[in-house]
Amino acid sequence: MRVVFVHGACVRDGSWWWHRTAELLQERGVPSVAPALPSCGEAALPGGVGGPGLSEDVAAVRQVLQDSDEPTVVVAHSYGGIITAEAAAGIGSVRHLLLVSSYLPEVGQSLSEFGDGSPAPFLDVDPDAGTFGVRPELLVDTFLQDCDPEVQAQAADHLARQSVQVIGQTVGAAAWQQVPSTYLVCAQDRGTLPRLQREFARRAGSVVELDAGHHPFLSQPAAVRDLLLSL
Repeated sequence: MRVVFVHGACVRDGSWWWHRTAELLQERGVPSVAPALPSCGEAALPGGVGGPGLSEDVAAVRQVLQDSDEPTVVVAHSYGGIITAEAAAGIGSVRHLLLVSSYLPEVGQSLSEFGDGSPAPFLDVDPDAGTFGVRPELLVDTFLQDCDPEVQAQAADHLARQSVQVIGQTVGAAAWQQVPSTYLVCAQDRGTLPRLQREFARRAGSVVELDAGHHPFLSQPAAVRDLLLSL
């Protein structure tokens, strides 16, 4: 088994965001990889007007999934669920999806359909540049309140300005309809509220709750590792 981690919006360096859980998995002999997302400026072109969007993110993740025929669990976090819905569709090696505080779009849905139509208060949108990002001063209190100080101090160095077009771009497949799925509700999440997560989770095959904030793979990596090993 291997694990492919798909990170959320407005961050870069996926291997850093997942490193605490990835290290514990490696100790159990389970390799993992975290694909770079072009819309977050992790490829040749920066995010923004005319830059990469959802389709490029889907292609990047799909390429990693196709690189191996080893049985694979895909772990999608937040916006990563939008990518994974299309990227994991029709790939035989993908045996399970673990959706962490994530979105589960139907075919033809976009990220914008999971909100109320207005930007979240913790986001900064620059229409002229065509990017959006997390307000650094709100990062810890919104997303990392249950993480240790070392993680909180390092996280701001791994934020990214992302192409704003990903918010409205629709998916062409819904892998969670074809592949067994588990939704991890983060009950202390201040970014994606638990009541919303529970609504999204109705589409998943099974649901698990953890008393954690938005990034349980950083705050409670052993719990996430154990969940993955049980799938």
